[in-house]
Amino acid sequence: MKIIKDAVHQKTLRSLSLCGFARGILIVFFILTNISLFAQGEVGYLTPPAEKGEFWVCPSAEAALYSKQSFSYGAGFSAAYGKKISIGLKGAFLFDEKNELDVLEIHVLLRLYLTGGAANSGPFFQFTGGPALFFPREEGVALPAEFGLFSAGISFGWRFLFGNTFFIEPFIRGGYPFIAGGGLSAGIRF
Repeated sequence: MKIIKDAVHQKTLRSLSLCGFARGILIVFFILTNISLFAQGEVGYLTPPAEKGEFWVCPSAEAALYSKQSFSYGAGFSAAYGKKISIGLKGAFLFDEKNELDVLEIHVLLRLYLTGGAANSGPFFQFTGGPALFFPREEGVALPAEFGLFSAGISFGWRFLFGNTFFIEPFIRGGYPFIAGGGLSAGIRF
């Protein structure tokens, strides 16, 4: 009976931590969105200010194939700066579908826009590299991680702009140690 109670307790804690993580991503997105809305004042929230920088932030929902047996699902966050080429940081936490191994990715990103214009819309290639830290599900997330690998990959995506501030980006990716992946980002430009 105690074993069953402990198992139920652990599963409840995992689901609560996932809900807290997702709630945190949503709160950050809404705060950033509202800052953008109010910072533009009378100009309107879909029109850019006269001198707009090329800084952008976006949370994302992702799936990746780290093994042939199961997908990993999770959320990420990117922030970068640049016009024709963007450089920035990307982080993602992915939960294994079979509850065996979770992954924390921390990457530097370099994005090349194929249209040659400013960082506002159209197709792009994104190169990423950095550590991928693996956490066995039974042990939970504990630093230092049990093991990690250098992760590198390339993504292809398309930025769809709504007004001049908001955007969504569907993307696919491939690399190492993951086999393939994809997702959807939604963000804002400053």
